Amino acid sequence: MMRVVEISKHGAPEVLTMGERNKSLPTYGQVLIENHYAGVNRPDCLQRAGLYNPPKGASDLLGLESAGVIVAVGAGVTNWAVGDAVCALLPGGGYADYSLTHADHVLPVPKGMNMAAAAALPETFFTVWFNLFMKAKLQAGESLLIHGGTSGIGTTAIMLAKLYGARVIVTAGSADKCAKCLEIGADVAVNYREEDFVKAALDATDGRGVDVVLDMVGGDYTPRNIKVLGRGGRLVNIAFLHGPKVSVDLVQVMAKELTLTGSFLRPQNTLQKARITDDLRTKVWPLIEAGRLTPVMDQVFDLSDASAAHARMEAGAHIGKIVLCAQG
Repeated sequence: MMRVVEISKHGAPEVLTMGERNKSLPTYGQVLIENHYAGVNRPDCLQRAGLYNPPKGASDLLGLESAGVIVAVGAGVTNWAVGDAVCALLPGGGYADYSLTHADHVLPVPKGMNMAAAAALPETFFTVWFNLFMKAKLQAGESLLIHGGTSGIGTTAIMLAKLYGARVIVTAGSADKCAKCLEIGADVAVNYREEDFVKAALDATDGRGVDVVLDMVGGDYTPRNIKVLGRGGRLVNIAFLHGPKVSVDLVQVMAKELTLTGSFLRPQNTLQKARITDDLRTKVWPLIEAGRLTPVMDQVFDLSDASAAHARMEAGAHIGKIVLCAQG
């Protein structure tokens, strides 16, 4: 048996309760990880509230990333062995003592990094790499606008984009959050409660507009994002906190030759996730191990206190990643 965090019913954070389930064994191509830590992400909160259903065949348990030790490998797995310290992208099930995932979606814990920080890597790094570098094709010398600069996604995007030579403009909701964004590498930080981010971004680019916008807000931000993009710009949506329904001025899209795109990471097929894993292993993990990149950590909660972790995330006061400790 293993401990798990279950959703007793859809609702507020307090619906999360501790339970027990049978521990599963890995099938072909899978590994079983004894979780030491698991990351908390916005999709977890949406699933708990009944606003985001897991893909067909995925675990109903929350948790899209974890770090720990492999304790069993399925047939056909040759790249991992029992005892390996790893972090992994999960199809679900991270809020538990043990998790199953595909062996090709696993990465080593970077040398010199603790398990808590390693658990904060997969979901955000997969999301940022896939959307900014594989889909939007962000290049050195280009300008990037990131909304939600102090979220796990935001902090990761700032650091990766800067290391790959982009100029980074971010929005955040307070002076302290703006200061943190500048501290970790942003070139310009805009307090969206006090400034118009469109004007600020256009000023920062001498009126040219930005090349890429990474947005998790949607809704009324969308026409403003289109306005702030320069010719050939790319808008990438990864969430829609202000709603999925938008009104778009196609004249601007056509006149500036814009690309509007976006994605959900969790439903991507096994091969696509494996491609992202390979990219991260070769292009990002060496930067982490060289000490040039590390996740911004917010707070660690015990697995049994997952409801408090969700409450902190939804309050919006966190800076960086929230993780759960499964080693009580």
